[in-house]
Amino acid sequence: MKKQPNIDNRVKRKVVGWKGFFASYGTMMLLVGIQMGIIVFSISRNWNAWVQVSVIMGYWAIVAFLFGAITNRQIKEKYDVPMHKLSSAAKRVAEGDFSIYVEPIHTPDRYDYLDVMFVDFNKMVQELGSIETLKNDFVANVSHEIKTPLAIIKNYTGALDKENLSTEELAEYIDTISKATEKLSALVSNILKLNKLDNQEIDIGVEEYDVCSQLCECALNFESLWEQKNINFKVAVEDRAIVRADRDMLEIVWNNLLSNALKFTSNDGAISLSQTSNRNTITVVISDTGCGMNEETQKRIFDKFYQGETSHSDEGNGLGLALAYRVIEKLGGTLTVASEVNSGSSFTVTLPVRY
Repeated sequence: MKKQPNIDNRVKRKVVGWKGFFASYGTMMLLVGIQMGIIVFSISRNWNAWVQVSVIMGYWAIVAFLFGAITNRQIKEKYDVPMHKLSSAAKRVAEGDFSIYVEPIHTPDRYDYLDVMFVDFNKMVQELGSIETLKNDFVANVSHEIKTPLAIIKNYTGALDKENLSTEELAEYIDTISKATEKLSALVSNILKLNKLDNQEIDIGVEEYDVCSQLCECALNFESLWEQKNINFKVAVEDRAIVRADRDMLEIVWNNLLSNALKFTSNDGAISLSQTSNRNTITVVISDTGCGMNEETQKRIFDKFYQGETSHSDEGNGLGLALAYRVIEKLGGTLTVASEVNSGSSFTVTLPVRY
C-alpha cells in the first residue's frame, strides 16, 4: 500500500504563525499604550474619577466592537465561505455529480490546512468518479459478455428445429452450443470469484504443499495444446518448494498465466516456466515469445474485462488476469508483467513462503 504523506508536510502556512503572534502582541501593546495615554491625559486635566472610568470603559467597548467585527469578518472569509463551498460540493457529490472541483484558496506554496482539505476532497471525488466509471464499464461489459453466448445458444437451438439436418451439421450445432454454454458458465464463475475476492468474502484456506509439483501438473494439462502448436516448452523448477497458501486459488493463477501464454504464442514459438525460491519468497516466471504488449496495455492488463490484443477475444472474457492478480494480492504476494511489442511477455509471481 502506498504510504500517504503527512498532512503537515503539505501545509506551508499555519493559521497562526510567528508573524501572527507578533502582530497580535504589537496590537495589544498599542491598545494598552493608548489606554495609558488616556489615563495620563485625564489625570493631567483633572477629570472626575467617574468620567475617567467611563472614558476607559467606552474606549474598551469600542475596541471590543472593532475586534469582534474584524474577527467575524476573518472567520467568515477564512472559514465560513470556504466551508460552505465545501459543503455544497459534498452535497453535489452525494447526488452523483463527480465532476465537481473545489479550488484551493491559496497557491501551493502558501497552502494551509483548508487548502490541503480541498486538495484531498478533489482527489477523493476523482477516485469516486473513477470507481463509478469502472462500475458502469463493468456492468456494460458483463452485459455484453453474457449477451454474446446467449445469442449463439438461441440462434443454434433455433437452427436445430430445421428439418433434414445432416449428422455433421447436427454435431456442429451441438458442439457450438456446448462451447457457448461452457464460456457462459466460466464467465459467471469468474465474476462470482472476483466479486468475492473484491469484497473480502473468500476465506483463503492455507495448507502446506509442494508448489513445484503443482506447476508441473498444470503445465502437463496443456501438453496437447503446446504440441499442437509445436511450441518449445521449457520448464526449470526446483525439485521441491513448500509454500503455505491456498492450493485451489494458486491453481487458478497458474492455469490462467499458462493459458494466456499459449493463447498469444504463435506456432513454433517458445514458452518458459521457471521457479526459484529463497528463505522468504517463492518466485515463478512464465515467459512467452508471443505478440507482446505496449505500455498502455501493460498498465491495464489486470483490469476486469480488458483485452489489449483483440484477435483472441473470442477465446476469453478478460477476467483471467484480473482474477489471478487478486488471488496473488489476497495471498500477500505480487504479480507483475514485463513486455515489449512483438517480443513476448513475462509474468512474474512472487509469493511469501508462509502466508
